[in-house]
Amino acid sequence: MCCFSLAVSLGAALLLPVSIISNEVLLLYPSSFYIQWLNSSLIHGKPPPWLWNEIFLLSNVSIFLLLPFAYLFTESEGLPGSRKGLISRLYETFLVFTLVAALLFGMTFLLSAILDYGQASIHSLFALWSGYLPFLYSCLSCFGVMLLLICTPVGFARLFTVLGELVIKPKEEYQCTLMEEETLRRKLRLPSHDHEIHDPVARYSNGTNGRGMSPQQRLAQLEKTRRELGALVYFALTAALQQLASPWRRNLGYPVVMLLLLSLTVISLLMVVHNTLQLLIGIRALPVTPQVQQFSLGISSLSALGVVGSSLEIVLILYLWLASVVGFFSLPVFCRLRPKPSSATLTQIIGNCAVLLVLSSALPVLARTLGITNFDLLGDFGRIEWLASFPLVLTYNLVFAGAAATSLVTKVTAAVRRELLGRLATWGPLLGLSSGRSKDD
Repeated sequence: MCCFSLAVSLGAALLLPVSIISNEVLLLYPSSFYIQWLNSSLIHGKPPPWLWNEIFLLSNVSIFLLLPFAYLFTESEGLPGSRKGLISRLYETFLVFTLVAALLFGMTFLLSAILDYGQASIHSLFALWSGYLPFLYSCLSCFGVMLLLICTPVGFARLFTVLGELVIKPKEEYQCTLMEEETLRRKLRLPSHDHEIHDPVARYSNGTNGRGMSPQQRLAQLEKTRRELGALVYFALTAALQQLASPWRRNLGYPVVMLLLLSLTVISLLMVVHNTLQLLIGIRALPVTPQVQQFSLGISSLSALGVVGSSLEIVLILYLWLASVVGFFSLPVFCRLRPKPSSATLTQIIGNCAVLLVLSSALPVLARTLGITNFDLLGDFGRIEWLASFPLVLTYNLVFAGAAATSLVTKVTAAVRRELLGRLATWGPLLGLSSGRSKDD
């Protein structure tokens, strides 16, 4: 079930990139018989569009059926009074799952009735496929998009922080770390400390009262010192490995990657600002898609720059997905959900699958809402009702632009910019650029 959910999340994340690539390929080779299947299988399936609706359906099945069932099964122990075993655990799982589904069904109907979604009545209570599930997935997609609004700027900041530490010279910080490490090691090796801990009678008899500290307090202080020493050793090893990196990697590799991230973030920010202005003026339509009977790929390019612009859109979509995943696992509450090698529990695996599925399913909606791409949301993705709310879409664009700009201003510090320019200037003569500094140590 977890593997199936991961496959669905990967398909949802690649849904827009695959559709954009298919459109550009059909534009480049309009009469080729070997690629006409892209239009027929990707778009004109039953029901149309086939791929988009299949991803939508499988996302619902995974998030509402498979993953909850897997979690309840791992937590089940069997019904009371029954023989312990697999069958008893399955009975308990089915029973609890049915009760949870009934509770969720009633809460969703009440919420839809309060919001007057589709003129909710007793008849819509039994319209499971046409009313209940689309509304439930609309709520889930809204939650996913709001989660992306939080995670993506945090991911920008986290990526800038990590690369900023790699760009800045580690030599001075490495020397300071070694001195602090030596100081802490001397504190731990002092014989008076061991004497105070293991011989409390001698400590109290000399009238010093252990410098005013009880044995428990002294042990706590030493334990804190050991933890600080462990953190310093880890930082020293990281800085030492960074110093051992080749000059090409330290002086050219890291700055180039930093410039690439800066460029992608700035381009994303400019596209969101441009989309916001178009929404205010009235040029850009809302991301909700009118349901047309026929839709064909290969009619026109999605970008004014042609293949280059479409390729840039694909890179930006994947970059937003990467930043959202990094940002989610960097949040204070959810960082404990991050899987660790050889120590991840089955509950953590199920939780990670659910997180990736929610983020990936909301990625097409995010890209269309922010104006990263002009590709319309097809199938059931285009019928999400909250996308027709102009204040909500406009507020989302404004908040995202403000958060992205804040991460750029706060994380790309003056020291990082100065060191970045210095590293590039070091390799200026080799790259045909003007050299402004001598070679880095």
